[in-house]
Amino acid sequence: MMKDELLAVLEYWEREKGVPKAVLIAAVEEALVAAAKKSVGPARDLRVSIDPKTGIVRAFAKLVVAEKVLSKHDQITVADARRIRADAEIAQEVEIEVTPTGFGRIAAQYAKQAILMQVRKYEKELIFKEFRDRVGEIVSGIVRRFERSDVRIDLGKYEAVMPNRERVPTEEYQIGDRVSCYVKAVDQSGGGPEIILSRADAQFVIRLFRREVSEVSDGTVEIKAIAREPGFRTKLAVYSRDEKVDPVGACVGLRGQRVKNIVRELNNEKVDIIRWDPNIKVYLTNALAPAKLKSFDVNEVGRRVKVIVSEDQLSLAIGKRGQNARLTSRLTGWQVDIDAEHVITLGFDEKVAAAATRFATILAISPEHAMVLVKSGFHTLEDLLQADVADLESIPQLTGHAASIMDAARAVAARGTETPAEPPKGKSDET
Repeated sequence: MMKDELLAVLEYWEREKGVPKAVLIAAVEEALVAAAKKSVGPARDLRVSIDPKTGIVRAFAKLVVAEKVLSKHDQITVADARRIRADAEIAQEVEIEVTPTGFGRIAAQYAKQAILMQVRKYEKELIFKEFRDRVGEIVSGIVRRFERSDVRIDLGKYEAVMPNRERVPTEEYQIGDRVSCYVKAVDQSGGGPEIILSRADAQFVIRLFRREVSEVSDGTVEIKAIAREPGFRTKLAVYSRDEKVDPVGACVGLRGQRVKNIVRELNNEKVDIIRWDPNIKVYLTNALAPAKLKSFDVNEVGRRVKVIVSEDQLSLAIGKRGQNARLTSRLTGWQVDIDAEHVITLGFDEKVAAAATRFATILAISPEHAMVLVKSGFHTLEDLLQADVADLESIPQLTGHAASIMDAARAVAARGTETPAEPPKGKSDET
């Protein structure tokens, strides 16, 4: 490989990988020192030099000038030293060439390996220098191969990896596919810097919104929180301090074009854009829409909320396999429990008793007289006011009490505080 061939190889790697020729030459020279030691022997301060113009390889050693040579590997006579350097004196060091015969062939074997090792080392250094400041960006690359479940992606000058844990479970990748990914980290463990890519990270979605929505990019709209189940659904809470800007509308875009572009990049993953609110009740109402919520039981200390919905809204609020409720909990940072309202259906006897109790309360009469009124067909205050005292006196159980009951009814009606008793249904009136 020596001379012209070595120069050609050095120029090739410099051109293809951007590794300076001087760096490669230094690496080869360092590797060839070991080869030279085997051929030359234990020479003092041995070094190898490659001429960058001619590619000629030479080995040199530093010897000490002495009157009498006791070790040929360490010393040189004054006469021999002055043939190399005319002003050489005893105890000075003189560098002489010690290139062994046929060293070029030996050097060729070491040069190839040294160059490849240096290229890999230089690539890793470049990866770290370039990508340590690009963590958080979105990059595009081509799927090159698979290592078990990890995907190796060609980014042009560099190769990156999308580990299995960073893949979207619903996506399949084919060799040659172009994919966009989020630069999650530059991992320096193991064999050196490795670019870690992700399509499953929630930050990937945030970066897509920053790229697609100018109001998010310039800070007019703030992404307050995100919860994601990759490949299935994402919930994004947005907010704007500018009252003139609708944060949800800005993210959706005209005719929904902005969010459509993002959903297309996410391979049709559902994206819910929600208006953030500091009031947890309003925030939950927005997050669980279109489900209609009836009531909240908020535990501020435990950051837990119990939400009550009607039975026909329960499945909508919880979502398929509990996904909507689960994502809402993660989005808000509160434990959200959703339950259906338990509606108690009263039977006829219970309705009669409830109506009697209400009459007894609002008219301040005995429960027995109240029950007689209900069973006599008086279910509301209005029913009672339409009767005469004589009508009540005709009821045996109310004889002597009719006037006082009517006076109480008229007084309640005058105050306007009556709550109508619910008329019982299901049987004919009893007298």
